[in-house]
Amino acid sequence: MTILDSLRPRPGLRVLVTAGASGIGAVIARAFQEAGAHVHVCDVDRAALDRLAADAPGISSSAADASIADDVDLVFDDVQGTLGGLDVLVNNAGIAGPTGTVQALDPGLWERTVAVNLNSQFLFARRAVPMLKDSRADPCIVAMSSVAGRLGYAFRTPYAATKWAVIGLMKSLAIELGPHGVRVNAILPGTVEGERINGVIAARAAATGVTPEAMREEYIRKTSLRRMVTAEDVAAMTLFLCSPAARNVSGQAVSVDANTEYL
Repeated sequence: MTILDSLRPRPGLRVLVTAGASGIGAVIARAFQEAGAHVHVCDVDRAALDRLAADAPGISSSAADASIADDVDLVFDDVQGTLGGLDVLVNNAGIAGPTGTVQALDPGLWERTVAVNLNSQFLFARRAVPMLKDSRADPCIVAMSSVAGRLGYAFRTPYAATKWAVIGLMKSLAIELGPHGVRVNAILPGTVEGERINGVIAARAAATGVTPEAMREEYIRKTSLRRMVTAEDVAAMTLFLCSPAARNVSGQAVSVDANTEYL
């Protein structure tokens, strides 16, 4: 295998992407499929699953809430049935959570953010690890964190707290699973173009009393490269971390954020 060949994931990988029917998750799922992987996704949005099935019929799927243990168990029943095992888990499920001052936050929204952004990572890892230990294809977990997992993020404390926690979970699992040949890394996307960030920008603009246009410019000014990133940028890094070229990369929090300097 040449160095250039090693930059692509091995064909035939069995891959599970959580929240994989739309957004970053769908781009990652399709990228793995294009690379020759067998891909299964789960998502809470049934309409998005239907759209993905129409656009990428080779990707199998399960309808599930990633924060509910019983739903996660059903996903793994489907994974065993469709893929026959697992080589890669992309723990991508996450929500933006509420925006506001800490004293005004609804505790229920805090708990929901923790459930989706953090608990789901644990629930999927605990079920995936036995399958990954049986893999002979350089198995790995990619945990989706955020640039908010390395920087403070005023008015977005539930989101930032969970994304920092994902880094702690990732680094601990990398140590725990390394002797079994399972690699674990995290990706920290910055401001990703799309509908989700548009909503975040609108909410933060309202919370701070500026226009959405001014808030968007502020986000861009915070990056050294003066631009947002794309879902394709994140997918490319995911594929690299699951490729032979990254066989000795584990326990790392890799930013894909145009060098965001502050939030």
